[in-house]
Amino acid sequence: MADDSLYTGSAAHYPVGRMPYPPALPEVLRERLGLDGTGRLLDVGCGPGSLTLLLAPLFAEAVGVDADPGMIAEARRRAPGLSWHRLRAEELPAGLGEFRLVSFAQSFHWMDQPAVARAVRPMIDPGGAWVHVGATTHRGVNGADPLTRPRPPWERIDALVASYLGPVRRAGRSTLPNGTPGGEEDVMRAAGYRGPDRVVVGGGEEVARSADEIVSAVFSLSYATPHLFGERVGEFEADLRSLLAEAAPPGVFAERRRETELVIWRP
Repeated sequence: MADDSLYTGSAAHYPVGRMPYPPALPEVLRERLGLDGTGRLLDVGCGPGSLTLLLAPLFAEAVGVDADPGMIAEARRRAPGLSWHRLRAEELPAGLGEFRLVSFAQSFHWMDQPAVARAVRPMIDPGGAWVHVGATTHRGVNGADPLTRPRPPWERIDALVASYLGPVRRAGRSTLPNGTPGGEEDVMRAAGYRGPDRVVVGGGEEVARSADEIVSAVFSLSYATPHLFGERVGEFEADLRSLLAEAAPPGVFAERRRETELVIWRP
């Protein structure tokens, strides 16, 4: 990541506020890629290791890299037996060796995409693959269909964040008035990859979410990490919790999980 302050202070919130990846995801990749417990996994932009831990049993060794020191510390706390490195993706290959699978989960859009795509390609074993895991895990599907509990008031939450931080989306030390860049397929083809093979996993099931989980989901976002609020972080959290208590007095919400898309490329 070009800016290692993107997620400062959010590492402890990530495992709480982000919904887990679909449990069927490892089996889908195992079947598609013929994974058999051998070879190595590299998870780039691993955060606290949510995807790394899910996929690690498919390999002989799993390695996670992330630019944020808090994320790497949280990953080491959760799984001290795996290999974790504080490292910007742009610094690869960094002597890490070759891998059967290189994964990017909700991370590639933050990087210098052409440089990272070029650097990673020779790191992939013959017959290996790159997988981009596209998901929105902090919140569920937008909709008005009936659920067993109220949906989190995401529009009001976003308005509350904007009232504290301004209308232009924040991102670490900078702002993102136009969002993150697209064009990932063009980048991958230009770097010499073949594909993609797309697979959709999960989605649609109703899940219960507590007020604590929603608070952590907000603090897990690049545009609402705790450090962005400075000395007002406690005031913001109090306002957020008041908003949630008003929306669902018991403090429990419901959402439908979003689909997770696996985009598989081969060098």
